[in-house]
Amino acid sequence: MKEHELFPSPGATKKRKRVGRGDASGHGAYSGKGMKGQKARAGGKTRPGFEGGQNPLIKKLPQKRGFVNPFRVEYAVINVSSLNRFEAGTVITPELLIEARLLKNLDTPVKILANGEIEKALTVKASRFTEAAKSKIEAAGGKVEEI
Repeated sequence: MKEHELFPSPGATKKRKRVGRGDASGHGAYSGKGMKGQKARAGGKTRPGFEGGQNPLIKKLPQKRGFVNPFRVEYAVINVSSLNRFEAGTVITPELLIEARLLKNLDTPVKILANGEIEKALTVKASRFTEAAKSKIEAAGGKVEEI
């Protein structure tokens, strides 16, 4: 079969309805638009959501308010208590946290929070630390390094 031999299946296509071509066509006079009125006029369409002068539903609903900061930085948070699983003297980096399954990926910066206690001296490298987390790590004999 060649490209010029292709044709649509029977019933797949219809002829275009030509309106306004005399009464004998069955679509003359008003061209299927009924009698007068807004919908019979040229360009006579209402916008989506128009309710004929009634207060539209969209105006009755509560409006969005507030502000979303486009520069907000989302951190992956790690608590100090979850660092106890590492051996004393370990240098904890985001890569090591991924191996330990405390972190999913390196897409977000890491922030260390002070929830819980730490018993081992560790060197922790992260993007951010809370002041309380810094003091707990240093009190246990460890070091804090911001990346």
